[in-house]
Amino acid sequence: MHGHSASVFQSVITGTVVSKSDGLGLPGATIMVKGTQQNTVTDMDGKFSLTVTDPNAVLVISFMGFKTQEIPVAGQTTISITMEEDAAQLDEVVVIGYGTQRKGDVTSAVASVKAENFNLGQVKDAGQLIQGKVAGLAITNVSGDPTATTSIKLRGNNTIGGAYQNPLVLIDGIPGELNTVAPEDIESIDVLKDGSAAAIYGVRGTNGVILITTKKAKGGDMDDVQYTGYISTAQIARKLDMLSSQEFRAMYPGPDSEGGSDHGANVDWLKEITRTPVSHVHNLSFRGGSSKTNYIANLNYNRQEGTMLKSDNTTFRGRVEINHRMFDDKLLFKFSILGRENKYTSTADGGSFNGDAYWQALRRNPTDPIYNPDGTYYQNPQKLDYRNPLVLLNEADGNVKTSEVRYNSVLTYNPIKDLTLNALFSYVKENRATGYSETLQHSSATIYGFPGYSSISGYNRMEKQTELTAKYDKTIEKNKFSILGGYSYIEKDRETSNMNNYRFQDDYFGGWHNIGSGYALKDGLATMNSSKNHENLISFFGRVNYAFDDKYLLMASLRHEGANQLYGTNNAWGTFPAVSVGWKLTNESFMQDQKIFEEIKFRAGYGVTGSQPQDSFLAVARLQYGPPTLVNGQWLSTIIPASNPNPDLRWEEKKETNLGVDWAIKGGRLSGSIDVYKRKVDGLLYSYNVPVPPNLFPTIVANGGTMQNKGLEVLVSGVPVQTKDFQWTTTGTYSTNSNKLESLDGRYKSQSDYFLTGNVNYEGMTTQSHKVQVGQAIGDFYGFKVVDVDAQGKWIYLNRNGERVNYADFAHDPNDRQVIGNGIPKWYLSWINNFRYKNFDLSVNMRGAFGFQVVNEARMNYEGTQNGYRDNRLSSVNDLVFGKALLSNTIAPEFNSYYVEDGDYVKIDNITLGYSFKDLKTKYLKSVRLYGTVMNVLTITGYNGIDPEVNTTGLTPGVDSRNRYPTITSFTFGVQAQF
Repeated sequence: MHGHSASVFQSVITGTVVSKSDGLGLPGATIMVKGTQQNTVTDMDGKFSLTVTDPNAVLVISFMGFKTQEIPVAGQTTISITMEEDAAQLDEVVVIGYGTQRKGDVTSAVASVKAENFNLGQVKDAGQLIQGKVAGLAITNVSGDPTATTSIKLRGNNTIGGAYQNPLVLIDGIPGELNTVAPEDIESIDVLKDGSAAAIYGVRGTNGVILITTKKAKGGDMDDVQYTGYISTAQIARKLDMLSSQEFRAMYPGPDSEGGSDHGANVDWLKEITRTPVSHVHNLSFRGGSSKTNYIANLNYNRQEGTMLKSDNTTFRGRVEINHRMFDDKLLFKFSILGRENKYTSTADGGSFNGDAYWQALRRNPTDPIYNPDGTYYQNPQKLDYRNPLVLLNEADGNVKTSEVRYNSVLTYNPIKDLTLNALFSYVKENRATGYSETLQHSSATIYGFPGYSSISGYNRMEKQTELTAKYDKTIEKNKFSILGGYSYIEKDRETSNMNNYRFQDDYFGGWHNIGSGYALKDGLATMNSSKNHENLISFFGRVNYAFDDKYLLMASLRHEGANQLYGTNNAWGTFPAVSVGWKLTNESFMQDQKIFEEIKFRAGYGVTGSQPQDSFLAVARLQYGPPTLVNGQWLSTIIPASNPNPDLRWEEKKETNLGVDWAIKGGRLSGSIDVYKRKVDGLLYSYNVPVPPNLFPTIVANGGTMQNKGLEVLVSGVPVQTKDFQWTTTGTYSTNSNKLESLDGRYKSQSDYFLTGNVNYEGMTTQSHKVQVGQAIGDFYGFKVVDVDAQGKWIYLNRNGERVNYADFAHDPNDRQVIGNGIPKWYLSWINNFRYKNFDLSVNMRGAFGFQVVNEARMNYEGTQNGYRDNRLSSVNDLVFGKALLSNTIAPEFNSYYVEDGDYVKIDNITLGYSFKDLKTKYLKSVRLYGTVMNVLTITGYNGIDPEVNTTGLTPGVDSRNRYPTITSFTFGVQAQF
């Protein structure tokens, strides 16, 4: 056996990178060996030096604002590279729906965020990846519950009764949710903001479209393994300042028998139900194959613990995508399968964490003991709705399990060079099973008389989609055009079932695992329900894109849709057109001599989208079971009307005009966009009261009024500093939105020009919280207005006539209620900064919301001195109201303007510090990046609750619920490795 030693190739390449326009060296340009992590950057003069170990190496040279180049080494040792300017990366590809488009050719309002710019840390879902990065897209975190998702709203409210309330989320073209796919498995997120962009999706796009693209296998001869993972902990971002046991004793001294509330213990009830959580995420991605067949496989395990006991969320996701080319590369077959298994603990019937446990911990007397002398829980059942929070958690047990499988196959055929035929088929199946039980020691048994209450429920969802498209692309001299035509069919089925039972004999053989053994079933007191819903949506659509001389741009689309909700009406089909144009001013001959702007592109667009009713078959008279009636000694359910027929029912129509400009300064060091828009929604779906007879039912769903939204969106990005060792990039966004309900009347007249909705909770009572009124904006709070207190600490009101009225003379007439604030921010800001120094990187994200109010339910419940039950109080109970007097303990608690606060805030939302190990001299490990992230770092606000970032969607925004799961500050350490 003979041995030999192989020769090792090694060559040092030196060179210079210069700008084509002025011939000057470009400092900070990146030179990378293609297919590896070997890279370097140019010095202040644009010079570089790089060692290559492959004689066939290809150098990839990139620099912000310039076109990326690839140059084979091919034996060269000195290379001179001239970079051509490409302002704002106009060749960047963005997803626009049913295809992609060069960023420079986009004529509508579209935003794109790539994976390298995503937020890091303990993110909940895809929404948090782009928080603060898209002007006009409000993404809020309203809960610290690990099962909660982000709340999203794009360009304001557009309906009061339509089926679609939120933006459409598509994952690789298939409808889903923000948490469907693992955040670590996402390649890019594109947002279609205006009507001209979203109209290609018809009614589903009426609130905007969020297009999520998963990571792909690209190219040939791939063999890539990547691991990303992190471990994280968290704490409550801000705790309410409640009275300690010593402070509580001072307020209510002595035992109950003496008029006090001292029960002898010292308990921090919030501390008793919280913990220091540990969460961890692991993501493993494999990519490989050849130019004919390649694949990507992704595995993701996500285990989240909440700051509250028995709050958690565990998700396992697996995705495989296979691409195969055949027939001389004319046919591309893609198949992918995504599976998701989710499970979380349930301490609330049908839910996750029991919010009442948090509420009870806050209000609980801190001198109450946890246990009685015999070891049982101390309950104090004499108080109304007063429960030991540990009972609610420790004596409840259940879980929610969800399984989802998504099959997706795509056939792409190119019979001739410019023609692309595409067929997409998808099938989604989701099953959810819920089980929940309460022991015989639970307060439901010891206080309310439901021993061993248990429940089970099931949910099944099936969704099928078929989309067939044909696209023809052609360039003839200065004319470049693309024509798209397609057909879409979407079918959905949903089935639900549930049952509850109680009066179990013990905690061992009953419960939700043996729910039929409860004696309430035998006595006819158990309940059972089930339902089924079927929907379909059929669409035909087309789009034309045209560009002349790379100066004048046009996009026009049309979608024709029919939905089962409008089956049987005279308007079952809706037609939704859109058109947008663009003008690249800087490509005009008279602009060639100017040296300031690399790009100025004007855009104008108009698009129509819509929304159908939430319920199906409203065109015909529907029937339902009525109350049971005794007939011949037998109970029978009568058949009664469920709705009035309305064959004139039609789609809501949202008509939107958008004007915009994209610009970039020479070299791309400063760029941005400005958009102004106006939306008008016609034919709002609304439930009108009608007389009976002649009608069969007292209400009818019909098209009526109109609503308007208008706003401004600004995005500015820049590179203030860029050298070989240091780079600073910054992006700022600013957006405004104003909303107005212009009318409620249509064919049917509303009995009033307003309606009340929502509710707030205070001291064992509830009242409606919001008023939706013609001529006003959605989100108005509606209650009594107080402007002062007298010397005895009693409210002084402002009545409907603007007159000051003392408490004793105020009749609390509902007509004296008035608008006392609005829960929707008028404008948003964000400021994102990224710094790189050698191998270190630092990002600091800030965002804020302004011009809105928040209802502080905690203060409504825990700040009044009127406290017959001796609940715990906020320390602010000792503050003088309006700086004059303590609130009188003789007045009844109520919802009024004193508990509505300005919610303006600025958050330092994300700080991430990382270090990258590059040019690793190991055989298997190509690169490693370590990072640490703190999320929800600091909130600057005058608001006195736990967090002014509350829900701003729907008709009832701006309420900081007394039992919402507190928001958290998380601390994360992560690693990203490529093998």
